[in-house]
Amino acid sequence: MYSSTTTHKIIIGAAQKMKQLQDNSIELVVTSPPYPMIEMWDEILAKQNPKIATALAKNDGAAAFELMHLELDKVWAEVTRVLIPGGFACINVGDATRTINETFALYPSHSRIINAFQKLGIQNLPNILWRKQTNAPNKFMGSGMLPAGAYVTLEHEWILIFRKNGKRQFKTDSEKLRRKNSSFFWEERNVWFSDLWDLKGTKQKIDNSETRKRSAAYPFELPYRLINMYSLQGDTVLDPFLGTGTTTLAAIASQRNSVGYDIDPIFSNIIFSNIENTPITSLNLIIKNRIEQHKKFVEERNADVKKDAIKHYNEHFKMQVMTSQETNMKLNEIKALQRNDNEIEIVYKEIN
Repeated sequence: MYSSTTTHKIIIGAAQKMKQLQDNSIELVVTSPPYPMIEMWDEILAKQNPKIATALAKNDGAAAFELMHLELDKVWAEVTRVLIPGGFACINVGDATRTINETFALYPSHSRIINAFQKLGIQNLPNILWRKQTNAPNKFMGSGMLPAGAYVTLEHEWILIFRKNGKRQFKTDSEKLRRKNSSFFWEERNVWFSDLWDLKGTKQKIDNSETRKRSAAYPFELPYRLINMYSLQGDTVLDPFLGTGTTTLAAIASQRNSVGYDIDPIFSNIIFSNIENTPITSLNLIIKNRIEQHKKFVEERNADVKKDAIKHYNEHFKMQVMTSQETNMKLNEIKALQRNDNEIEIVYKEIN
């Protein structure tokens, strides 16, 4: 049986230097890299390769875009090395629009990253469009109501889904049981495995960073869904661009281990502050809400005389479930959190 504790290691340093991670040791990668050609990332990317700053100074957008992605390629090579056969990588990235030399253009990072993974022999699976909610009053851009001059707004980001070497194998009885314990509810599946997600963004402003004023953090729900969709309880989740630590928090709430990297030293304090200052009760509420939402779903389903009767039962939760695959599902809540230098250990207990 897998442990009732998880560990979460935070490493400050370049994400492409993941040499301490063994080959085939990570079940899932969930991350959001710097977005090439988004101006807030120019400085930090140029620090990795001064040729990027030179290309931007020369107004050579195409060259700068490719040089930025060559830096990301180093990380994708390491991601490929450390993923287990059958392991997933989920990459949240936004395309960029930018005017250079008075010429407006799209810089499609999502397609460039897909190409990079395919060159590494990693399969791209159907991707997710994250349609970010916006409060912008004016949707149009360009010449307004005059034809042949306007362009559509860019209101979505991509969640790219990759898998290494085909389906993951679960051969032993313990592996098969852990997979069953890690299942999700039928109605969650119907929402999570849609290719269009509507999720509200999160607070972006950060203080005291020498490289950027915004974190570009994704909302908690995004990594939380992905971790539950593509890994098992007790697995290890890697985020090579950890930022404010949202992936770590989602891994903690999902009873997964995690490893996170960030190149900006200021983020060490931000990450640990975010984790240690997030009340355990808040994370447990996320877990318990899933159960409460399922109870509500069951009540509404049973009240609908046009629907077939629910035939399956989960003894752990003491409630009906839609399929036999959910009958062994378990969710444990967090009992304690303890930090030891750059590691955090989480202890779990069963939800009664």
